[in-house]
Amino acid sequence: MRRLRGTYAGLAAGLLALEILIARFAHDRLIRPYAGDFLATIFLYCLLKSAWPAPARRVALAALLVSYALEGAQLVHLLAWLGWQHVRVARLVLGSQFAWGDVLAYTLGAAAVLGLEHARRPPAPGSE
Repeated sequence: MRRLRGTYAGLAAGLLALEILIARFAHDRLIRPYAGDFLATIFLYCLLKSAWPAPARRVALAALLVSYALEGAQLVHLLAWLGWQHVRVARLVLGSQFAWGDVLAYTLGAAAVLGLEHARRPPAPGSE
C-alpha cells in the first residue's frame, strides 16, 4: 500500500482551489489563459508526486506530457468528436482551443517545478 505524501497533497489541494478561483473570477487575457496553464502543470506535478515517489524529473515529465496531451486534444477538437462541446465542465477542464502560448506556459510550469525541487535539495557532501 502506498503512502500519501501530505506536503504535495496539500500543495495540490491549494493549487486546485487557486485554479478554480482563476476559472471562476479571472476573465482577462493574462491570468486566466497563461497563469492558469502555468499552474495547471504544477498542480498535476504535485498531485502525481503526492502518490508517486518517483524522481522529480520523471514526475515533472509525466505532468508535462499530460498537459501536452490535453492541449493536443484541443488541437484535434476532441470535445466536438465526443459531442461534449456544450458541456461546461468538460470545456473548463479540457479547454476548447489550442494555443502555442498554452504549450509554453505548461513548459514553463514544469521548468519552475524542477527549479524549485533542485533549489530545495540539500547540497551534495563535499560540494562546498
